[in-house]
Amino acid sequence: MILRDLASCLSRVTIAGSLDTEVHGITASSREVAPGMMFAAIRGTMIDGHRFINDALTAGAAAILAESAQPADYHGSATWLHVPDSRAAVSALASTMAGHPWKDLVMAGVTGTNGKTTTAFLLHHLMKTAWHRAGLLGTILVDDGETVESAKHTTPGSIELSALLGRMKDNGCRGVALEVSSHGIHQKRISSIGFDACVFTNLTQDHLDYHGTLDAYFKAKADWFHELAANPHGKNPVAVINTDDARGAELAAALDGKMPVLRFGFGVHCDFRANNFLQTARGMSFELAAKGKTYLVRAPLIGRFNVYNLLAAIAAASACGIRPRDAVAAVANAPQVPGRMENVGNAGGATVFVDYAHTPDAMENACRTLRELNPRHLITVFGCGGDRDKGKRPLMAVAAARYSDACVVTSDNPRSEDPLTIIREIEAGLMGKTFRSISDRDEAINFAVRNSHAGDIILIAGKGHESTQQFSDHTIDFDDRKHASKALRDHALAISEMS
Repeated sequence: MILRDLASCLSRVTIAGSLDTEVHGITASSREVAPGMMFAAIRGTMIDGHRFINDALTAGAAAILAESAQPADYHGSATWLHVPDSRAAVSALASTMAGHPWKDLVMAGVTGTNGKTTTAFLLHHLMKTAWHRAGLLGTILVDDGETVESAKHTTPGSIELSALLGRMKDNGCRGVALEVSSHGIHQKRISSIGFDACVFTNLTQDHLDYHGTLDAYFKAKADWFHELAANPHGKNPVAVINTDDARGAELAAALDGKMPVLRFGFGVHCDFRANNFLQTARGMSFELAAKGKTYLVRAPLIGRFNVYNLLAAIAAASACGIRPRDAVAAVANAPQVPGRMENVGNAGGATVFVDYAHTPDAMENACRTLRELNPRHLITVFGCGGDRDKGKRPLMAVAAARYSDACVVTSDNPRSEDPLTIIREIEAGLMGKTFRSISDRDEAINFAVRNSHAGDIILIAGKGHESTQQFSDHTIDFDDRKHASKALRDHALAISEMS
């Protein structure tokens, strides 16, 4: 693409050099630069890309995008684009180079602390049921309409994101369900993409290691809605908000009059309202009141928190043009979301669930849901990640202990921290409660299963779908579901040998 045409999307840019240069691609990694590419120098939290401009020039970059002006002693042939914000500029350039594929797709984004993945999965299912092909971009999977692969990030970088949306459009997708992380918003990964529906699930403590305070964390998410209200990119976005959540109610009130708002929850003023929630170990049902009609919703999911996820998906689908009655019919065959309250089996009458719960609120929701199934005992196995918000560690323990009969504290992803130090900080929230600390996660899972009895439920929380465990100097393959399944098989064998 000719640089003149590509750079026309930038409103604030100072250009030094030829605009007739042909640009074949954009990258923020100097190691990926090839002749004819643009190198975007981005200031990251750990590394400043401006340090690698010379490496990019040596590799044959045709253009440099930077937050610094062209040096006075610069004599290279690459065109220099000086912008005030490299991240925002890259987002605009990547979308332009890809041909703005989001314009031809029904775009639905989901943000919030808990429920993003499940809501996006459910919404993707509704889109596929209605339209046959739809894209999914999230924490677990990327579905481009033809192939499904594991995801690398909750919200991809803007260059990768635009390329993926282009693939989805080319593959015949009519819509896309996209998880939108607070990091993705703050780092301008989606700033040049228009949305038809933007969902807010809830806000609880998480990512304070990045945002600093809960207010800053909320602002990062709220900014996305306000930006879409002010500049909808030619679309007519609808905000779909959980107003049972205090921050959600605050956001909805702030958006009234600025963009259409659909409220969902159990509250009397909700546009998509749930009543008469019932559940068993096999699934749930509830009444949905929406658009002057009432529907009976049945879904193979458990947990009051999943009512919110279903409401969010159905309301967002409505904002995207899918009739509520069609959405309600489709959720009866909703897929199991990997690592989200996933039943991995039973042995000796004890059942094991694996869940991604890694915040105090998510932990409380998961434990309370399983307690409502009236187990003989509820045993919860969990840890906390290293190099993340330390303040939530004892809070996670308090949440787990509130509904559990016993807890097994273990390692999550300790990363650069000492696993035993993390465990000690978790234990502070378990004073006076029954617990055992076992740093080896496999051993902890086996201990919980071996010590379970008929009628017990074991919750293994924190890692969910993850397939690795990260330590300071190495990463190992580790999938809670596989380790739990093996522990259940071993336990069943031991029981049979005793009988």
